[in-house]
Amino acid sequence: MRDQMNPVVDRILGNIDKVMTGKRNVAELSLIALLAGGHVLLEDVPGVGKTMMVRALAKSVSAKFRRIQFTPDLLPSDVTGVSIYNPKEMEFEFRPGPILGNIILADEINRTSPKTQSALLEGMEEHSVTVDGVTHILDKPFFVMATQNPIDYEGTYPLPEAQLDRFLLKMKMGYPAPNEEMEVLNRAQRSLPIEDLQPVVSLEELRGLQQSIKEVVVDESLKRYIVELSGRTRSHSSVYLGVSPRGSIALMKAAQAYAFIYGRDYVIPDDVQYLAPSVFAHRIILKSEARFEGITPEDIVNRVMARVPVPVQRLVK
Repeated sequence: MRDQMNPVVDRILGNIDKVMTGKRNVAELSLIALLAGGHVLLEDVPGVGKTMMVRALAKSVSAKFRRIQFTPDLLPSDVTGVSIYNPKEMEFEFRPGPILGNIILADEINRTSPKTQSALLEGMEEHSVTVDGVTHILDKPFFVMATQNPIDYEGTYPLPEAQLDRFLLKMKMGYPAPNEEMEVLNRAQRSLPIEDLQPVVSLEELRGLQQSIKEVVVDESLKRYIVELSGRTRSHSSVYLGVSPRGSIALMKAAQAYAFIYGRDYVIPDDVQYLAPSVFAHRIILKSEARFEGITPEDIVNRVMARVPVPVQRLVK
């Protein structure tokens, strides 16, 4: 049985539920990444509600929403902004790009060139962009939800491993169940719920939540558990490239956010185990023979968790 959810978080998720039917788990994981200061990679086929999810999250937390539609001809300056000469003032003026917002939807990121992908991913890592030698600090909070079509779709550029590692977690939306899809049709027949959605949390409150996450206690035994899990992925016989130390940090931060969401100021092993597949799987590169056998990165994470003893920790209250 789960703990009592934080009332502010419950308010945000309840607001998103007004728009998204049957996607509570996806909304929860998205909020975990936002609160932990990370970013999300959302992979799925077109038309399942990826864009609507990000818009609903942005509206719920009073955030400045920006959308970047990635196409093969998109330039890095289309993302970061550009300096334009003003003859009246006789100086260059910076015209900010869409990356200068709070919540950024990077739509179909794998349809653009690696050079343009890097412009976004640099901002994600550094929380700043440099244009013509001038550094511009990005807004806080700064959260990117990048969507991509499955890599076997035509016209896609797979993200390199180093760039995948910058996403806190990766998830899929999935098709709705028949009864959920019926509810989607009923809502769409009346109006578009997203247009009437109102904020339930201010940006200042959101920043406060992000600060509170950092105070959630992670016992030393759980830190060792996370390190052991990531280490086992690196030494696994089916794995070419395992989870990096950045991935270990990501799992710890995600677990802190998850504990906070459910009203605890300490992390328990269940938090780590629940989030490990979403945080670790996209960081694992399998050997070719493992892929031919039908093994997935999620399989590796689950096998590793089955073999590493779960710590019996002292609950910190």
